[in-house]
Amino acid sequence: MNVEARETLRSRIQKDWLKNYSLYLLVSPVLIYYIVFHYVPIYGASIAFKDFVPSKGIWGSGWVGLDHFREFFSGYYFWRILKNTLVISLTSLLFGFPAPIILALLINEVKTRFFSRFVQTVTYMPHFISLVVVCGLVIDFTRDTGIINTIIAFFGGEKVTMLNNPGYFVPVYVTSEIWQEIGWGSIIYLAAMGSIDPQQYEAATIDGAGRWKQTIHVTIPGIASTIIILLILKIGGILSVGYEKIILLYNPAIYESADVISTYVYRKGLQEFAWSFSSAVGLFNSTINFMLLIGANWISKKVNQSGLW
Repeated sequence: MNVEARETLRSRIQKDWLKNYSLYLLVSPVLIYYIVFHYVPIYGASIAFKDFVPSKGIWGSGWVGLDHFREFFSGYYFWRILKNTLVISLTSLLFGFPAPIILALLINEVKTRFFSRFVQTVTYMPHFISLVVVCGLVIDFTRDTGIINTIIAFFGGEKVTMLNNPGYFVPVYVTSEIWQEIGWGSIIYLAAMGSIDPQQYEAATIDGAGRWKQTIHVTIPGIASTIIILLILKIGGILSVGYEKIILLYNPAIYESADVISTYVYRKGLQEFAWSFSSAVGLFNSTINFMLLIGANWISKKVNQSGLW
């Protein structure tokens, strides 16, 4: 870049700063937060390629290259935790992602304002309950003496402590996740529906469309871009199953179906002090999620001309 071009660029930056300095000051705390807590710590990912010893520090620890990745990929638990992570994530995506959309569509069709507000309040409430409390309730409800088994026994079923049986973990986890988040997740869809032009519904009514056809041809297309963006974000985190809830729910008897990548990292890093190995597993997880996010966004832009960027 020559001197004249540098002077022009400097002049443009100065003019932009003088014109919009208040906006830059307003956004600076957010930028500082992300730089300090999200970008600066990235250098710590280098311990995935080292034999990290706390007393030696990150730079003083020996370099081992890809040894931890090879150990993970060839390990006994690799395919189990990868399978469990994908099963739980895809099941949650298949059943959990459409649930808030369906609830929002149903609430949107309710004409009684009081009943609509009542349903929204009832469905929002579980989101604000502590996760520890929620998991405690789930454990109590799914015991062989719990209310769920009491209902099953009433209809002739057999009582069983569900969270001691690997086959029940995924349904229990996904169902409780939907119950806790369905109301909160519907908020953004209800907001998107509120931005749809009422004249579109009037035109559809004039054309003879009933409520069902209005939903199919007006409401859903009106919130399609919101659905696509949230779906892309969901796909981008498909390997990041929340470890907090799983750790609170699972036990060694159901590791076969409940152990996922994030809980495996937790056990190896914080319980077995294998910091470098757990960092390698976490880095693998983040890399795959990043690739899925980029891929989902690219496909969405090709198919629907809509994406995150």
